[in-house]
Amino acid sequence: MKTFEMLESNVRSYCRSFPVVFDKAKGDQMFTETGESYIDFFAGAGALNYGHNNEFMKSKIMEYVASDRIMHGLDMYTKAKEEFIVSFSEHILEPQSLNYKLQFCGPTGTNAVEAALKLARKVKNRTGVFAFMGGFHGMSLGSLSVTSSKSMRESAGMPLSNVTFIPYGQSFEGLDTIRYMEQIFCDTHSGIEKPAAIILETVQAEGGVNVAEIEWLQKLRHLCDDYDILLIVDDIQVGCGRTGPFFSFERAGIIPDIVILSKSISGYGLPMSLLLIKPELDIWAPGEHNGTFRGNQLAFVAAKAALELRMTERLENQVSEKEAFLKHYLKNEIESIERGIQIRGIGMIWGIDVSHLGEAVARDITSICFKNGLIIERAGRNDTVIKIMPPLTIDMGNLKKGCDIIKESFSKVCNTFSVL
Repeated sequence: MKTFEMLESNVRSYCRSFPVVFDKAKGDQMFTETGESYIDFFAGAGALNYGHNNEFMKSKIMEYVASDRIMHGLDMYTKAKEEFIVSFSEHILEPQSLNYKLQFCGPTGTNAVEAALKLARKVKNRTGVFAFMGGFHGMSLGSLSVTSSKSMRESAGMPLSNVTFIPYGQSFEGLDTIRYMEQIFCDTHSGIEKPAAIILETVQAEGGVNVAEIEWLQKLRHLCDDYDILLIVDDIQVGCGRTGPFFSFERAGIIPDIVILSKSISGYGLPMSLLLIKPELDIWAPGEHNGTFRGNQLAFVAAKAALELRMTERLENQVSEKEAFLKHYLKNEIESIERGIQIRGIGMIWGIDVSHLGEAVARDITSICFKNGLIIERAGRNDTVIKIMPPLTIDMGNLKKGCDIIKESFSKVCNTFSVL
């Protein structure tokens, strides 16, 4: 690891929590250069919903590469892009009667967030945006402006303006957040202009696995309709089946004006981002938002294969079964270890909140998990929430084994904590 420490920038992050050199990965496991195996409860920060090196997707990618097909296409018409568009429309949009235009942005999620904010401001001719406390949307300046973390915002090195942050969810210490926003819009002395859009994650992942209530999401959709505001759903981390259905907002029966997808949309960990926009909002001038790598052909191939895999493997049913296991295990085996532990989650993303035990406890638990063969990260305020986010395709045996490692690590740390 001396090479990395000597030559790679200090900005490196995840490698500090997982200080080994990885070389191979398959399914729900990663392997170091010396052969040690780790169960993956991280899934590439949500980019590997279908696991590592899925055989079906790999075969499609290798076939494409071997046949000298287009590898770089900007936004030109290509067969790979056309096949993905048709498949996405037939298998995802049409069954739910969703009418969206597809915009292929630069290959990262933050670029798609930038595009969504630019388009919303252009459509509504307003500069303001409402976002939520605990939200994370990316690290470039526009997406960082709607990200609430103080430390992340400070890294911008400049003021991040034109964004109003609202408490997330149905209520905040007795405050009806929907009513609060409505009061802002109606009060001529609120001092806050009506925004072009409201952006949110229906499940705040980096924010600590905070799951929005269905009723609140529905009220938010009505609020946006009543006051001519666009609703943007950031489904970068919790979309593509992470909560069960393909989109995380399906459970609430709402239709956002703009949907942002990245991470697992490509299926194989390849860079890709996608914006879904209602047709009447598509007022872009040609090239008004662009990028050299907005046409990742291999990602199109893998993304189409992922949609096929989702159907043949009945992944939505798999998520439902594994969700039931995780909920039962965490409530019965983890929550009872120490008073005050909070369990939150949905589908295949769950959080264990140990904030009441101090900032070091979550770090110590995940560190022991790693030593015992489990890759798992922290999230939330002060990184005090242990986030469980394995591949959707994880083997049930490894899912239980990983949970057992968490339980053992919890018991060890909490026993030490109790003695002190």
